Amino acid sequence: MLSYKTLTMLVAAISVPIFITACTDPTNGPARTANSTQQVQPPVLTVYKSASCGCCGMWATNMDTNGFKTISVNRDNLTGFKASKGIQPRYQSCHTALSREGFVFEGHVPAKFIKQFLEEKPEGAIGLSVPGMPVGSPGMEQGDQFMPYKVVLLRADGSVSNYAEVNSLKEQY
Repeated sequence: MLSYKTLTMLVAAISVPIFITACTDPTNGPARTANSTQQVQPPVLTVYKSASCGCCGMWATNMDTNGFKTISVNRDNLTGFKASKGIQPRYQSCHTALSREGFVFEGHVPAKFIKQFLEEKPEGAIGLSVPGMPVGSPGMEQGDQFMPYKVVLLRADGSVSNYAEVNSLKEQY
């Protein structure tokens, strides 16, 4: 006959794996507690930038406000990093954001176009770029000042095409 202590340990040994499987198995849905509701995690962007660049921080804040979670990483040599990600010099800007899937978002790309890109995942694309630092783009706001700009689709083969044209402040949101 099993002792109470042995029986308790046996029940615990059987119950823990079942509990863990029930809480982590994606077919069982997300784990919940009595006081929680199901929450969708925001897409994460890791932002590689210079420590001294204020507009990069403002862009990251704009992304956080518009449904992303950003993680900032300060780097000294961004040129080599950008080249390693396939971003040609003429399409580079001050910061590079990477999604979990490895897509690149170079410069002051508005959140709405990043969301659209991540939903579409265009075949052969590595990401989007807003070359330079257009006045009025996210992170480059200066009152009502605005310079129209293009969002460029970057492809793995080095080719590019226009992804979007932004002709006013309101078209960014």
